[in-house]
Amino acid sequence: MSGHLLWPDYAAPDDLEAIEAVPLTARGLPETTYALLARAATNWPDRTAISVLPDAARWREPLRRSFAELLADVHRVANLLHDLGVRRGDAVALMSPNCAELVTATLAGQLAGIAAPLSGGLSRQHLAELLRRSGARVLVAAGPELGPETWDDAQALARTGLLDALLVLRPTGATGTLGPLPTIEGVRVGYLGELAATRDPAAFDGELPRAADLAAMFHTGGTTGAPKLAAHTHANEVCDAWMLAASSLFDEERVVLAALPLFHVNALVVTLLAPLFKGQPVVWAGPSGYRDAALFGVFWKLVRHYRIAVMSAVPTVYAVLAQLPVDDDISSLRFPLVGASPLPAAVREGFRARTGVSLVEGYGLTEATCASTRSFPDAPRPGSVGQRLPYQRVRVVVGDGTWDDRPVGEVGVLAISGPTVFPGYVVDRDEHGPVLDGLGKLADGWLDTGDLARVDDEGFVHLVGRAKDLIIRGGHNIDPTIVEDALLAHPQVAAASAVGRPDAHAGEVPVAYVTLAPGATVTEDDLREWASERVPDRTAAPRSVTVLDQLPVTAVGKLYKLALRRDAAREELRAALDGIAGVQDVVATIEGGSIVATVKIRSSGQEKAVRAILGRYALEWRLVVTS
Repeated sequence: MSGHLLWPDYAAPDDLEAIEAVPLTARGLPETTYALLARAATNWPDRTAISVLPDAARWREPLRRSFAELLADVHRVANLLHDLGVRRGDAVALMSPNCAELVTATLAGQLAGIAAPLSGGLSRQHLAELLRRSGARVLVAAGPELGPETWDDAQALARTGLLDALLVLRPTGATGTLGPLPTIEGVRVGYLGELAATRDPAAFDGELPRAADLAAMFHTGGTTGAPKLAAHTHANEVCDAWMLAASSLFDEERVVLAALPLFHVNALVVTLLAPLFKGQPVVWAGPSGYRDAALFGVFWKLVRHYRIAVMSAVPTVYAVLAQLPVDDDISSLRFPLVGASPLPAAVREGFRARTGVSLVEGYGLTEATCASTRSFPDAPRPGSVGQRLPYQRVRVVVGDGTWDDRPVGEVGVLAISGPTVFPGYVVDRDEHGPVLDGLGKLADGWLDTGDLARVDDEGFVHLVGRAKDLIIRGGHNIDPTIVEDALLAHPQVAAASAVGRPDAHAGEVPVAYVTLAPGATVTEDDLREWASERVPDRTAAPRSVTVLDQLPVTAVGKLYKLALRRDAAREELRAALDGIAGVQDVVATIEGGSIVATVKIRSSGQEKAVRAILGRYALEWRLVVTS
């Protein structure tokens, strides 16, 4: 296979047409994620594949594995899973902070069966439901040294009869005597590294996966009930990783930093699979990744030491970095990728002013594997989240179930098709394996993203709002119904609705509005504490609860959440601007499905300060200066 076919010129928006003139099937992509890893181990056996930091404090002491060593590690763990009874249609659940063994186990799970990563931030009730739905009988989980809370949850789940095996992970580079593990009736409990050490490193003993086989199940925030499990095929993941790797952002000389949790599709596709295509080294931050405050204390030193060129993070990370004085040589940093939630203009401009480097914005969702658009640093398109990636298609539809197209440039519901669109959600199991259902999101190969957008004639996507109700806090999807259900469990609450309030640090935070039963005496603070104690996801605890006489509804009686989001945005901006001389009023309106804030201010020399505050929010705004 010629390098030209595998690696087209892809540095500018105009390259898209020439790329798509060659059919994707002619490009010679590896069939599966395992084939992708095996190809890297063949091409660059001795090159460092991953350097995993034990933690931020020991950032100069990584555990390194070459591509050949990583493949051997994956063979050992996959053979262990096979010996435990994992077959092609069986899921392997993984629940742990990032560590070297988790990288290996994730790839091995996709080789032996289907990887099902889980967030340790979910309640045990939701974790148990996801285990049941996935059918996973093997759980790979952080042990007491690596994640004490996760270990407690893993043991509790194992004692419910859901599991046949619990494989325990240790911190990266851990040495010393292995601590004793509990005995759980009917469950094999052991350290993954110890059990895998005796398995064959040369090859996998079981049936190799194929392109159409499922590679992973990722939980994603739904709009009702427990998180949904979105299925990915091997072809989905390989194609999306190639679409990213094909760009000029990735080449073998550019080191990638990975610091997002591996239960997030971005960590898997952007910072694990895509670098395998060109043999790029990846530096994995410690178990807490970007959530470790100590990492930011050494961040620019880490960039210089490892010559980091590419990184991927959410806007809140870049907001922090934009405040850090650059105290080292960061000339290697070329392509900081950002996505998962709206990017405030002030963060984009602040990061560029601090570092001299432009953020590369993208857009995607779990149901389309990961990435569907990317921007171009040398061809900025203000207000856009980028051009569609090769071989993906985008269109804007009416959103009434008819899938009728909107004219170019007009706003509607964004739809995506192509090789990265998922085959459906896992809703059950039968004798053949997981049972999938699009649950109304799929029609003739097209995915309803639930996002409101317009698309220009060059395929650049401009998001203008959300048709769906998800609250996106720091890139983490929160289902508002879990907040609402917690509040509705209070005997004095008659109705409840949760929405996202703009936040300068997290992008959005959940807030709730309620109506009360006649004669109720409960206070707003009482309800906030009540909900915080009962939501199954800690990040979903509402920042505030507001009591209303009635919740807003549309003309046909449907709950009108946009009106609540408008109220939340107005109150947030009023609080943020409180005390600034000359601010007369803050008004929020609904325009084309988006919230637009208008701030009126008397000319007082404070306009620059007001603009700086407003720029921290992922929100459309106008400043009206009066004399």
